[in-house]
Amino acid sequence: MSPTPSPRYLDMVTAMFVAVLLISNVASTKILELSPFTFDGGTLLFPLSYIFGDILTEVYGYARARRVIWLGFLSAAIMAATLWVVAALPQAAGWAHQEAFEVILGQTPRIVLGSLLGYWAGEFSNSVVLAKMKIATRGRWLWTRTIGSTLVGQALDSGVFLLVAFGGTLAAPVFWTVFFSNYVFKCGVEILFTPATYATVRFLKRTESVDHYDVGTRFTPFTF
Repeated sequence: MSPTPSPRYLDMVTAMFVAVLLISNVASTKILELSPFTFDGGTLLFPLSYIFGDILTEVYGYARARRVIWLGFLSAAIMAATLWVVAALPQAAGWAHQEAFEVILGQTPRIVLGSLLGYWAGEFSNSVVLAKMKIATRGRWLWTRTIGSTLVGQALDSGVFLLVAFGGTLAAPVFWTVFFSNYVFKCGVEILFTPATYATVRFLKRTESVDHYDVGTRFTPFTF
């Protein structure tokens, strides 16, 4: 089956995808310790963006997923730029929270760049791997696609982010501890949510009458 002209739930999945991405970016300003993991607060929610990405590609195809990934990228960039400008502008007389605002929401250029590039590399690789695996498996074994694509996407996401944001500032043992903590936790969330992913995919395929296969698709990310 090919995508219908006006999918009923695509806008809802898109909105949830972008909301998860933006909320994760704000929540990442706090560092958590949930033994044996140490990671930023955004890591609790961010894996859901990969689940939504899997659902988008599996049901609607790579082309529609690509548009949503770019929408998330632009939304995150606009949010980062807005917070940077607001922090740089002079505070009103009597408003005593400038320092707290800068500490929590102030944007460090390297971290912003690392976050955006990591997201871009991770989400697109996740979508491409899932779409190609769907063709190779002839639509069978959804769990192999959702988990396999996440293993690739999260590795690139976490690796690119840490290299750009903290390369040269973290000792090698610390760098790899943070990387593996993030990677194992994020991939673990994907695995735990596999039953929910199955249920959502089945519901959307049935109600939308859509089950797109990217045969002949050009898997370039450089188009909207």
